[in-house]
Amino acid sequence: MSPTDIQKARVQLGLSVADMARMLGHSDLHQRRLESDPDIEMHRRARPTTVRLLRAYLDGYRPADWPEYSRPGQAAKRIDAE
Repeated sequence: MSPTDIQKARVQLGLSVADMARMLGHSDLHQRRLESDPDIEMHRRARPTTVRLLRAYLDGYRPADWPEYSRPGQAAKRIDAE
């Protein structure tokens, strides 16, 4: 998956960078690195297990801790639950 594909998937799922990072099991910074241009030094390629999990989310899989406030198809901002 390309960085653009990963970012589009996050938007399609309606998750913020922070929420996507949490759902994939890594830090916000790592998520930003996955979505960065490959020509930028900070860029990181997604591991096969990360891509597989992201594809499962795109296919409709939702774990019990999925954010209730996700807005599929919209660039999401983090909303802290009260």
